[in-house]
Amino acid sequence: MHIEQFREYCLTKKGVTESFPFDENVLVFKVLHKMFALTSVSAVEFKISLKCNPERALELRESYENITPAFHMNKKHWNTIIPDSRIAQSLVRELIDHSYELVVAKMTKKDKEILNNI
Repeated sequence: MHIEQFREYCLTKKGVTESFPFDENVLVFKVLHKMFALTSVSAVEFKISLKCNPERALELRESYENITPAFHMNKKHWNTIIPDSRIAQSLVRELIDHSYELVVAKMTKKDKEILNNI
């Protein structure tokens, strides 16, 4: 998966927007106002950071050497993924979906209603 494929896939999700809130090098994807994915657009190596439930986060880190904790997020249940030939594009899409669904599940009732009306 390349950065443009990642970007396009994230934007297919309901209520998702993209922005450069930190600087022009970090592209962030939010559903309504909650971040679920980000990537560095200036890095030599394309990396994606995604939210993950605790059990799945550990399982992925143990199964794939190119999935590591995203400590730069200051959140222990975020993983950084290097989406190269060692990780199937379908797995990357599954993890994007998982991150999006985690954020939506924790939204307030009001935010869920807003999302449903988009």
